[in-house]
Amino acid sequence: MDIIGEYRIAASRETVWAALNDPEVLTLCIPGCKELIQASPEEMAAKVALKVGPVSATFAGTVRLEDIRPPEGYTLVGQGNGGMAGFAKGRAVVNLTEDGPDTILRYEAKAEIGGKIASLGGRLIQATSRKLADEFFGKFANHLGAPAPESPAPATP
Repeated sequence: MDIIGEYRIAASRETVWAALNDPEVLTLCIPGCKELIQASPEEMAAKVALKVGPVSATFAGTVRLEDIRPPEGYTLVGQGNGGMAGFAKGRAVVNLTEDGPDTILRYEAKAEIGGKIASLGGRLIQATSRKLADEFFGKFANHLGAPAPESPAPATP
């Protein structure tokens, strides 16, 4: 499933880039984040508690940064295991573009799940994934003083 979105952030691209690479900011913005530890400049370990429909689980996993292009963007590659609940893997391409004094943050994410949570059905998983992506990027944009999403794009199956 593809999840696409865009936010206008009232900050310079360098400020947005620094925040996207700050584990403290990310911990505040990731929904359900219990812990985020930077293992290296390109990798972080995370513990995230999520509820998808009737299934609640704490996922332990890693987030790796690839195709790093300061301050233009990068690709986030994450995977997590929620024990009996199943697993989740995802990839998000994040691009930052200057627009006067503001920055336009665009993202395109793909997610894959398996196990018990996968049995909940595509519509619920897609809706939850979209909600979590919007929650993360919304909190991130608000942390930097941004308004609501500029143009929410519909999720593509």
